[in-house]
Amino acid sequence: MNFQPLGKRVLVKRVEETNTTASGIIIPDNAKEKPLRGEIVAVSKELSEVQNGDKVLFAKYGGTEVKLGDEEYLVLSIDDILGIVK
Repeated sequence: MNFQPLGKRVLVKRVEETNTTASGIIIPDNAKEKPLRGEIVAVSKELSEVQNGDKVLFAKYGGTEVKLGDEEYLVLSIDDILGIVK
């Protein structure tokens, strides 16, 4: 994959969350919401707040979904990133 975000944007790969509740109930795929966590895989040259490999939380309706090769990603503005998960 060769993608360089422009402006103040990042490319994020969603991180799937567990599909079982704390009590052991399995949540079917059609009932789950898309995860709001991801890992940054590409960063615009204009940004210094985040870097490749950072795990982030992002806004529910933020970003633009793109497909590069066989993988799906989100292109997010830095304003859509809520924070870095450490």
